[in-house]
Amino acid sequence: MMTPRQVEEILPSLAGGPKAFVSIFAGRVADTGRDPLPLMREVLALLQNTPHIELIWASPREVLNYIQANDIGCHIITMTNDLIAKMELFGKDLNEFSLETVKMFEADARAAGFSL
Repeated sequence: MMTPRQVEEILPSLAGGPKAFVSIFAGRVADTGRDPLPLMREVLALLQNTPHIELIWASPREVLNYIQANDIGCHIITMTNDLIAKMELFGKDLNEFSLETVKMFEADARAAGFSL
């Protein structure tokens, strides 16, 4: 799903039932140029009185989405191996990271036959 209205439409079907999950494709929403964070907050509010239903932040595009999902209390976030690997960068010194990035660009340029 991608909209709070879609969630509203299925909630009556899930009322009083077993544990369930609502999956919002937040990454795909972001692909349309929309910030998924307000939408995810709205869906969490819709689920406030349904403790047997958990929200999934699906298809994140960056590790920042993990922080966002955690900050708003999203129950689950799907993460690719590439995104999980980038989580090692959390808290990294930006001056150090900047220097490493410049060195990487220099190495790439030299490997491509360019000289500086």
